[in-house]
Amino acid sequence: MVRRLWSMVNKIKGRSPDELRVRLGQALAAYGERSGWSSQAHLPSDGAFFRLLDRAQLSGGVLSPEALLAHFRGRSTPSFFVAFEDPKKTVAALRQRFGPQAEQHVLERARRICAGRFDLLGLHELQFGDPIDWQLEPVAGKRGPRVHWSRINYLDAAQVGDNKIVWELNRHQHFLTLGRAYWYTGDERFAETFAAHLTGWMEQNLPKLGINWASSLEIAFRAISWLWSFYFFRESPHLTPHLWMTVLKFLYLHARHLETYLSTYFSPNTHLTGEALGLYYLGTLLPEFRRARGWRATGREILLRELQRRHIRADGVYFEQSSYYHRYTLDFCAHFHTLAQRNGEPAELGFLEKYAALLDHLMVLTRPDGRTPLFGDDDGGRFLPLDDRDVNDFRAALATGAVLFARPDYKAVAEAPAEETLWLLGEEGQQTFDRLDAQPPQSTSRDFPEGGYYVMRDGWERTSHYLLVDCGPHGFFNCGHAHADVLSFELAAHGRSLLVDPGTYTYTGSASARDWFRSSAAHNVLTIDGESSSAPGGTFSWKAVARAQAVSWRNHNRFDFFS
Repeated sequence: MVRRLWSMVNKIKGRSPDELRVRLGQALAAYGERSGWSSQAHLPSDGAFFRLLDRAQLSGGVLSPEALLAHFRGRSTPSFFVAFEDPKKTVAALRQRFGPQAEQHVLERARRICAGRFDLLGLHELQFGDPIDWQLEPVAGKRGPRVHWSRINYLDAAQVGDNKIVWELNRHQHFLTLGRAYWYTGDERFAETFAAHLTGWMEQNLPKLGINWASSLEIAFRAISWLWSFYFFRESPHLTPHLWMTVLKFLYLHARHLETYLSTYFSPNTHLTGEALGLYYLGTLLPEFRRARGWRATGREILLRELQRRHIRADGVYFEQSSYYHRYTLDFCAHFHTLAQRNGEPAELGFLEKYAALLDHLMVLTRPDGRTPLFGDDDGGRFLPLDDRDVNDFRAALATGAVLFARPDYKAVAEAPAEETLWLLGEEGQQTFDRLDAQPPQSTSRDFPEGGYYVMRDGWERTSHYLLVDCGPHGFFNCGHAHADVLSFELAAHGRSLLVDPGTYTYTGSASARDWFRSSAAHNVLTIDGESSSAPGGTFSWKAVARAQAVSWRNHNRFDFFS
């Protein structure tokens, strides 16, 4: 008992009054759910659900599953992404620009999904049973307990296996692959699979029970996938009134969970901004809920605050020192900015400046082969898979940025239009990309002193030389996504990448592999007596952190120097 009390005292020591208030409120909310007192612990009845709606937002005034689905299919506002205004035009543009090979790749993946085979996080042909067992981790053969989400230690591989594999499937991003295949072919088999997966998930994941309610970020990503899929399958007979009504009940609980359990003090990184984007999506696209305006305002306020004040350094470097989470943040910016513009919310100058700074940093980081170094952590996932590029090819973000900011240098580095841009900005966006006169960036070598990255290159051709040096802070907060990579470097000669960062491999699947891939020995850096510059202290923490500082950076037309 004394040890437990002492542990509690240490946990609250140094925390602000607001943090204590937020954490206490979340603990009480979870206790209410476990006890069955909370309205969030179960689906609302039909009568209770109808009372959650704003009748002024509904056409006809009749409340029934049939009327709600008819309203969704017939409404003209809010506005979704422009590519969904004319599906036939979008499909024609996809075929013209990306050819039959891209279409066949989507159809092949969709058919394998219909057959219950999934490629996730570099693993191929994963099978989760028939029907799908949404709690199963098939590599380890583990299945998380169906208890309240707050009682699950999802970092314990012995209990749940690799939680990332489970969550990756439960993000339901494969619904977008099924949707793209449905638009290409009109084959209702893809809609039938979507409806079956959605129904099966709701039957197996009752409110607040199991691992799929344990992460607010995963709940946000799943909600966004569902919203996109509804626009893909909007007219399909497999989207029935009963399914639509049940989904709306679950989405209401998703939104309530997000606003209750925001990662304000738990993981105030891409977890918090991803959750905020989920709330913004839900509040914008489901205005029929009385609480929608609050969801939208909360999501917008968090995104603007975090992206402008904390997450993006003045030089455009993402504050966790991870290029993969830099890409996640770029995706959040693109979706937030585009959805806001489509629905009449003006862009804030400070936000646009930080968005452009992120793009500038990505542009300079891009290697001659078009790939981005994977320094720091990467979880292998995507925010939304709207194209089928390699996981370290981030140039779709530059293609979209070229259109949004009218930047010829972004286009030059992006090299070609991206399918992702077409989904976000429509064929009109692609035409804007076409009209831009691509021009290589004016500078070659460049430093990012606040983030600590120094890039040397002799040109922007495919055959250029390239060197990236890492001499920045270890990370931010508990440095959970950092690696012991200070003073490591990447090198390309004549356009060929020779020395590269090894990436991450795993988060929770193997503690020893996790630590090795984070160690100095795994990177292109000097080690002494086999010791890492920083020492890990847990899956997402460190017990010793190295500090480095650039002594000199000189950049001239024919000579660069770093020490």
